[in-house]
Order: sequence, then C-alpha cells, then structure tokens
Amino acid sequence: MSRVGVLVLGPAGAGKSTFCNSLISHMQSVGRRSHLVNLDPAAEPSQYEFTVDIRDLISLADVMEELEYGPNGGLVYCFEFLLQNLDWLDDEIGDYDDEYLIFDCPGQIELYTHIPVLPTIVRHLQQQLNMSLCVVYLLEAPFVTDRAKFFSGALSAMSAMMMLETPHINVLSKMDLITDPPSTKIAHKPSSKSSSIDEETRRNTLANRQLLIDPETADQQEPNPEGPAAIVPPSVGGTGTVSKRDLKRFLNPDPLLLADEADAAMNHNPKFHALNTSIAQLIDDFGMVQFLPLNARSPDSIATILSYIDDVTQWAEGQEPKEPTEIDDYEDDE
Repeated sequence: MSRVGVLVLGPAGAGKSTFCNSLISHMQSVGRRSHLVNLDPAAEPSQYEFTVDIRDLISLADVMEELEYGPNGGLVYCFEFLLQNLDWLDDEIGDYDDEYLIFDCPGQIELYTHIPVLPTIVRHLQQQLNMSLCVVYLLEAPFVTDRAKFFSGALSAMSAMMMLETPHINVLSKMDLITDPPSTKIAHKPSSKSSSIDEETRRNTLANRQLLIDPETADQQEPNPEGPAAIVPPSVGGTGTVSKRDLKRFLNPDPLLLADEADAAMNHNPKFHALNTSIAQLIDDFGMVQFLPLNARSPDSIATILSYIDDVTQWAEGQEPKEPTEIDDYEDDE
C-alpha cells in the first residue's frame, strides 16, 4: 500500500477542521486506516486526537509570548522553524508507513503565496517521503454566493493550485447552511378586482427586493395606492438565502456570465467593469476552477469527496492484493 496524504487548505473559518474530523470518522467507519496530522501551531483541540502535532515542536502561543510577535508574524516564524527541522516531521511521519494521512493546515494564504513555506513542505513530502499528495481547498458556500466574493475565492484557489503544483480539488463547504429563501408573504386588503391584487403583489414584491439590494433607494419607491401591505422579507442573516438551484451555477461556473451579473449589481459602474471583465477572463482562460459540494454532516457527501481524492491519488492502484478468505469444507454427516 502506498502512502497517501491529503492537505486540507482554505481561508480561516471555511470548515477545514470539521471536514478533517468528518473525513477521518468516515474512513474509520468503513475500515480504512487513517491519521490526522496537525500543521497549525495555533490549532484548538479537535474531535479526534492528532497523531502528529506541530505543537509538539513549536506552538504559536509560545512564540507570541517569548518573542512578542503578533499572530501572523508568529505563524510565519513557526513554519520557518519547521522548515529548519524537517527531520522532526520525517521521524514523526516515518512511524506510519503505508498510512492515509490527513493534514490539517492553517488558513493564512500568505503561507503559500507570499512565502514558499507550504510549497517547500509539499515537495519534501513528495520527494523525500514518497507520498502521493492531493490538496482539498475549501471555500464557504454562503460566502461565494456573492459574485464579487466568488471571484476573490476563485483567485485564491487558483493561486494555491499554481503555487503548490499538486493535484487539486476545490470544495464548497457548509452546504447545509444554504437554504431556499422563504417565499415572500404579502397580506393585502380585500379587493373585488383580482387584477388589482396581482398588480399590488407585483409592485410590492419588486419594492421589497429593491430594499434588500440597495436600502438607499427605498425612499424612491412609489407608494402603494391601495394601501400598505405587510411584507415579510426573506432572511439576510448569516446563512445563505440563495436558492440551491442557483448555487449549482457556482459548482461549474461561467466566469464571464457571473461578471456580467456583478456589473449589474454595481449598476454597471465603469470603474469596476474593466476589472471584473479582466478577472473573469483570467479565470475562464485558466479553465480549472470547479467545485464539489460538501455537507460535512452527510456521510454520502463525505464519501463522494473521498472518492475524488482516491481517484486523484490513485489510492486503489496502490493497494496490496488480499488473499481470498479460506472456507473450511465440512463433510456432511451421514
């Protein structure tokens, strides 16, 4: 059996640790051996104990206390210290030959864009430890449903793909937080003319949508001549209120179309039109930014992600053939 490693990356709060715990729980439930490797010197205790923990070598809290560094500077110092002591990582991982290792990485993007920390570690794992690696890059689904934020997340994913030069799987996490927006509830005054009711419903719904998009233009809406209507707008809180059908457009996105929608949301501001078009064209030319949906609470969703990881790392091809189970022959009693 070959040694396989999965590096879980993504912005802070994208659900990396939750995904790691769900993945290792699923693998254990199907009888596959796996271990959790923590590369975040500021990590908190998780559901599963870390098999290898960078905090045994150096921790962010100690660096901030002794050297009086800030969080970001301290994190960079921790990884520079790790690069100087890669033999420690070799010794820790060396005890787990032919194992499935899940690396929980920190969310600071500068570790693989501004300074070549993670790229150096990736090359070391591949060349020195002969590991078959795959990167799983997580972005929050409620975050990227905003067109402008989607382009930001897509660019960060592209940066990781190019800097790490490793098989890469992009994932939209926290899909369980995406819910279809509740239907707008409108209470009208009784009227004998159904056409007037339909017109009132249409006008108030449009006014409500405009209120959610741009509160400053709410005062510019025409008053309802038939009297006020009680409107209950859809939730605009922390969970996503985009429809699940619309969300599918972000899994295999058309960047140019999304750029047009971003321009429309900005009232076609010429200051951003050229920038939006250039970014969308870059993502479209790159042509490799696609996403898989992830619900960490769903075993089927975890199994789907794991199947993609197995395909990328060729995990099945590295398995040793198993001897068939011997069945004792019993003579029939005469």
